Amino acid sequence: MTIDLASAGNAEARQAALAALGQQTRELIDAVVLTEVPEDEITSVTAELAALTGRLRALRRTSPQPFEIGPDGTPRHVGNAVAGPVNPHALPLIIESTPERTVRAELAFRPSHEGPPGWVHGGVTAMIMDHLLGHAAAVAGSAGMTGTLSVRYRRPVPYGEPLLATAEHTRSEGRKSWVDGRIALPDGTVLVEATGLFITPSDWVGRFDPA
Repeated sequence: MTIDLASAGNAEARQAALAALGQQTRELIDAVVLTEVPEDEITSVTAELAALTGRLRALRRTSPQPFEIGPDGTPRHVGNAVAGPVNPHALPLIIESTPERTVRAELAFRPSHEGPPGWVHGGVTAMIMDHLLGHAAAVAGSAGMTGTLSVRYRRPVPYGEPLLATAEHTRSEGRKSWVDGRIALPDGTVLVEATGLFITPSDWVGRFDPA
């Protein structure tokens, strides 16, 4: 059975409950990655999870969580794979904008993001960079879709440690915008650098100007 719940009452309380479920699921994912419990316990937990999955599937949306305008008047996408609090796949990445229209995000990767033993998968850091650079373009008034993304991996990225990601819009030509960004340790040591070209679709022009 499917149903569109976008207009359900008490939407904010529902979003908060979904965000709590998303966070608990992230903790479950990491527990699965790291567990050393006996096989019979794994089998028992699997059966319990199957039952819980069935309960959540009893009433479903027709599509993932939609892009919407939050109660503070700003756009949000709670189902986004990078920043969506209700999406267990997301960190979630919480981005702050500065008065200079740059963006920053404090983050820490999880064990489930491992690629090379002991380090974060390069594709995961590229995904974070893509999203952060796109956000920086939007903050500068040039919201768009990724045209190209160039990533330079300068040092291995650890998981479970505090990191800082930053990005800034550098220039625009017509509907094309360029953005630079990086992921660094708290002491400023750069681990990943990225440059992105973002293209504003013609039907977006003038629709997403920053306040």
